[in-house]
Amino acid sequence: MSTVNDHPDEPAVPAGARPAPGESARFTADEEQQLRATVAAGALPACPRCEVPMTRRPIGGGSFGLGYHRQREWLLCPACRRSAIFDVRRGTRL
Repeated sequence: MSTVNDHPDEPAVPAGARPAPGESARFTADEEQQLRATVAAGALPACPRCEVPMTRRPIGGGSFGLGYHRQREWLLCPACRRSAIFDVRRGTRL
């Protein structure tokens, strides 16, 4: 597998992992479901596009009058920079 590394301080990216001009940078619904399933199993997922371990960032959120506290996760790929945010309790995309 060939890799591209535009910046030496960032992980090498498999060729074709970054979106081409005009290509969607979003994960597909199947890819997002795979990410949620991996997190629900207690593991740190790898990016479905470039297979680099993703960074997990919790997103706080008070109730702000909503009557409940949301627990959200933001998964970021340090290589191709794609990300996904979802509600941990419900396992749904936001």
